[in-house]
Amino acid sequence: MKLLVPRLSGCLLLALPSIAHAAPSLEETYAAQGRLIVAQFASAPFPHPARAEGHTYDKQLYPATEHYADSTVAIFIPTGFRETARVDFVVHFHGWRNTVAGTLSTFHLIEQLVASGKNAVLVVPEGPHDAPDSFGGKLEDAGGFKRFMDEVVGTLRTRAVFKTNPKDIFIGRIILSGHSGGYHVIAGILDRGGLAKNADEVWLFDALYGQIDSYVNWSDRTHGRLLNIYTDHGGTKEESEKLQARLLARGTALYATEETVLTAAKLKGGQFIFLHTDLAHDDVMAKRNQFELFLKTSVLNDR
Repeated sequence: MKLLVPRLSGCLLLALPSIAHAAPSLEETYAAQGRLIVAQFASAPFPHPARAEGHTYDKQLYPATEHYADSTVAIFIPTGFRETARVDFVVHFHGWRNTVAGTLSTFHLIEQLVASGKNAVLVVPEGPHDAPDSFGGKLEDAGGFKRFMDEVVGTLRTRAVFKTNPKDIFIGRIILSGHSGGYHVIAGILDRGGLAKNADEVWLFDALYGQIDSYVNWSDRTHGRLLNIYTDHGGTKEESEKLQARLLARGTALYATEETVLTAAKLKGGQFIFLHTDLAHDDVMAKRNQFELFLKTSVLNDR
C-alpha cells in the first residue's frame, strides 16, 4: 500500500494512525472498586468571598482563578454497599498543596474504605486547590456543612443507582477526617456546621495545629470519639501533648500509645485517643493502612 504524504506550507505531515489513548477519567479509575461520582457543588468550599482576590502566603500570591475556583466534590459508593434508609458518611478534607484527585491517589482512601468492609459513602471536597492554605471556605460558614451534606444527599438521590426510593435517603452517622491543614475546616464545622451533632467521630491525621477548644467542646457535647495521630516533626506534637495534659488535668480519661504497638481492640474503646507515630507527615494515612484501621474500629456498620 502506498503511503500518502500530504504537504502543507512546505512541511511534511505523515498520515499515520493515532496510537494515543485518552487517560481514564477519575470516575473510570475507581470503577473496579465501586461507583465514584464527581460533581460540581454550589455548597462546595470554593469559590468563597474571602478568597475572591486569592491568598498570599510567604509573599507569594495564589490567584483565585487557579486555586479557589474549583467546586469539585468526589462521592464514592463501594461495591456491595448495603442500602438502608439512612446513609453513613466519611467526609475527608485534604491538606496543603493537594487536590481531590491527588488525595485519592496518594492516600488510597477508596482502596482502604473497600478493604475495611464498612458500609459507608466516602466524600472528598476540593479545598484550596494546590495551595498552602487551611481555610475551608463555605464549609466554615454558619450552617455551611448542613447545606453541603444536603447537596451530597441530593446528589445521591439523583445520580446513585440505588434501589431504595430516592426520597427515603437521609443522613446517618458522619465521620470527619482531615489530614494536615484539614483541621481548620473541621473545627469550623464542629463549631457552627448546622447539623445537630455535626459528627459522630473526628479523625486528625497529623493535623492538630490548633483550635483545641473546638474539638474538646464538640466531644464534651456529643461524646463523639476523637482520634489524633501525630508525628515528631509535622508541627502537631506540641498541641497534641498540650491537649492530653489539659484532659488529664480535668480528670478526663484518654488512651495514648505508640502507633507501632497499636491494636484494633484498643482503638474500639475510649473517647479521646492519641497515637504518636515514627512516620513522616505524609505517611500517617496510608503507610500502615491507618485510615482502614480507623474505619474498622469506628461506629460504622459493616457491609
